[in-house]
Amino acid sequence: MKKILITLLALAFSSVLTAQIYIAKSCEISFFSAAPLENIEAFNKAAKPIINTSNNEVAIKIVISAFQFEKPLMQEHFNENYMESEKFPNAVFKGKINEMVDWAKDGEHKVTVTGKLNIHGVEKERTIYGILKIKGREIIINSTFKVHIADHGIQVPSLYIENIAEDVEVKINATLEPYKK
Repeated sequence: MKKILITLLALAFSSVLTAQIYIAKSCEISFFSAAPLENIEAFNKAAKPIINTSNNEVAIKIVISAFQFEKPLMQEHFNENYMESEKFPNAVFKGKINEMVDWAKDGEHKVTVTGKLNIHGVEKERTIYGILKIKGREIIINSTFKVHIADHGIQVPSLYIENIAEDVEVKINATLEPYKK
């Protein structure tokens, strides 16, 4: 009876250890728009993705005005004319990892995350593919996906329609660590 009790306590304790919140210690989100006249690229290092390993939930909030462009005029147009970042300051994704992941074991996992992506005040259901690596006490996330700008109510003036692609490639690379209160 003692052995069974000790085994049950050990199992319960190990699941508590792996059921925790991870938050980004580093994160870079970029987007790329290929267009005939000029490619547009921007980087954002201010986002803080979160993973709850007890229920596989994922969330990330991205401050739109934190995207940095090579040309200041591009950044100004992006924030004022297209993204209206004063009116819609953040993009948010909340979802759940669909696959079973052994959070206590190092390894690489191809995963899909299904949830809601809210950009420019328009929320869309999305399934995003990515690679999740567990390495010691870190979780590394890599994903590349496309966003169709019209799906989120982002309008491009007809004068600039050739300057911006209809689909923008988004990349996320983040390293998360256990959250410490």
